[in-house]
Amino acid sequence: MRQRERQERPDNRRRSRRLRRPTRYHHGDLPRALLDAALHIVKTQGPEALTLRAAARLAGVSQAAPYRHFANKEAILAAVAEDGFRSLMAAMRHAAAASGDSPLERLRAVGLGYVTFATSHPSHFRVMFGREMADRSASPSLRQVATDTFNMLVDAMSDCQRAGLVRSEEPAADLALTAWSGVHGLSALLVDGVLDKPVAEVAEMVTRDLFLGLGPRQG
Repeated sequence: MRQRERQERPDNRRRSRRLRRPTRYHHGDLPRALLDAALHIVKTQGPEALTLRAAARLAGVSQAAPYRHFANKEAILAAVAEDGFRSLMAAMRHAAAASGDSPLERLRAVGLGYVTFATSHPSHFRVMFGREMADRSASPSLRQVATDTFNMLVDAMSDCQRAGLVRSEEPAADLALTAWSGVHGLSALLVDGVLDKPVAEVAEMVTRDLFLGLGPRQG
């Protein structure tokens, strides 16, 4: 009996060592590491260069590791975009909270927060609005956070309408789309380096003129 126990114990110890062997990443670290790697690839080589294999190599994990969290390239791009929208919402919310009491000031602040985010996080911005993410149907969570981000602008526009600062005969969502188009276009020009002007200066100018143009029509 004792001889049998002595024969079994080495196997049990080896099995125990295998079970206790630490993994390279703690729970929750691997997705973040892969997203950071994906962003680095987008920043240095462009979205077309991103693959799960390239992200795994840069993150220092096996080629099979990313598939525990992302089904394909589109899935990791969607995760990068979703992460970007959440950061964008935070930037817009912070800018609005730091603005004055006027609804129009808060509306402008939301636009300024948008431009500030885009120019501070160009890789995120390019993924969020790149052609690879034009169809968000495969990622309901991305579609939802993008909608929530746009609704921040709609809500700010509605506040201005109720205060009589923005014309009320048109839906707030339509006016928000007009405002977003202008702010997004400016952000894209700045991110791509087309405008050789200080970001804060040009953002102040464009948001001022844009939102003044949304005022009530005379006559």
